[in-house]
Amino acid sequence: MFGSEGFRKGKYRKATREVVRAVEASIDKLEIRKDTLAYTFGRRLRAALSGCDNNSDSRTFCKEAVMVIDQMIQHYKKQLNSPKARDYEAETEEVIAFFKEKASGAVQKITGSGAKYKALKLMEEVGISDARKRFRQYPFEFSGGMRQRIVIAIALAADPDILICDEPTTALDVTIQAQILELINKLKENRHLSILFITHDLGVVAYMADRIAVMYAGKIVEIGTCEEIFYAPAHPYTWALLSAMPDVESKERLEAIPGTPPNMLHPPVGDAFAERNQYALKIDFEKEPPMFEISKTHRAATWLLHPDAPKVEPPESIVRRTARRKEG
Repeated sequence: MFGSEGFRKGKYRKATREVVRAVEASIDKLEIRKDTLAYTFGRRLRAALSGCDNNSDSRTFCKEAVMVIDQMIQHYKKQLNSPKARDYEAETEEVIAFFKEKASGAVQKITGSGAKYKALKLMEEVGISDARKRFRQYPFEFSGGMRQRIVIAIALAADPDILICDEPTTALDVTIQAQILELINKLKENRHLSILFITHDLGVVAYMADRIAVMYAGKIVEIGTCEEIFYAPAHPYTWALLSAMPDVESKERLEAIPGTPPNMLHPPVGDAFAERNQYALKIDFEKEPPMFEISKTHRAATWLLHPDAPKVEPPESIVRRTARRKEG
C-alpha cells in the first residue's frame, strides 16, 4: 500500500478507514474497551493523515502507522498486567485444556515400540522397500520420489478420511510422477479415502479427478465433473487453460493467456478475469458474476451464461480438441 511514488491522500484515507474498521472489530473480539484504545488509534491516525499532502513522502505515513500499532501493543500489554483486567492466562489455560480434552479422543495413544511398528507398516504400504533399514536413514539419503512417499506415509499416520495433496508431483520426473499418482489412487481404493488434489497440471487432473473446481484469483469460477470440465467447459478462463494445454494429436499452436493475474491486495471491480478475457462483456468490468447453474453438477461464474447475454461459442480449438477426446 505504501509505494515510493508519493502519498495519494484520497486513496490511503479510504484504505485507512477500512483498517480502522478491521482493528475496531478485533478490539471488540479481544474485549478491550474502545474508548481508550480505539480513540488513541483514531486520533493518531487522523493526525497522520491531516499532516500529509499530495507531495508528501509516504514514509511519513508509514512512520505514523508504526507508532499507532506500537501504541496498540503497549496498551494491550498494560491491560494484561492490570490487576483489574481479566485473568487472561487462566482463561487461556482453560481454553487449551478444553481443546485437549476434545482432541484426546482423536489422538492415537501409542507406545514408542508401537509407533515404530506402525511407521514401518506405513513405509511398506507406500512402497518403501527394506523399510527397517530405511527407518534409520536421513532425508538426504532418499531420492525425491522416496521422500514424497514418506510425506504420504506421515499424512496417513492419523488414519484420515480426507487426504489433501498440494502439487504432490512437482519437481519429480515423469516416471516417478506416474508412480506417485498410481500410489495415491491405490491408497484411495484400499483406505476408502477422499482426495483433495491441488495442481496446475491439467494432465494430472484428467487422470485423477472425479470432480474439478477451476479457480482464478482465489475463487472458484467453474465446478463440475471431469467430463463436464474437459468436454463441455463454460467459463472463458477454463477455455483459456484448455487452449494452453499441449495435445500430441494436434499441430495447433498453443494459446497463451494474455496479461497478468490481478493484484489481490487491490482486487479489481467486477470479474477478476475480465482484463484478460477476450469475451468480456461491459458488465464484467462493473459487477462480479454469480454462479450460474448449467446442470445439477456443473456451475460457472460468468455473465456469458446470463439469459440476456449474447450467444458466445467456445473457441474453435476447444471444439476440435473436445471432439478428438470424445472420439478417443
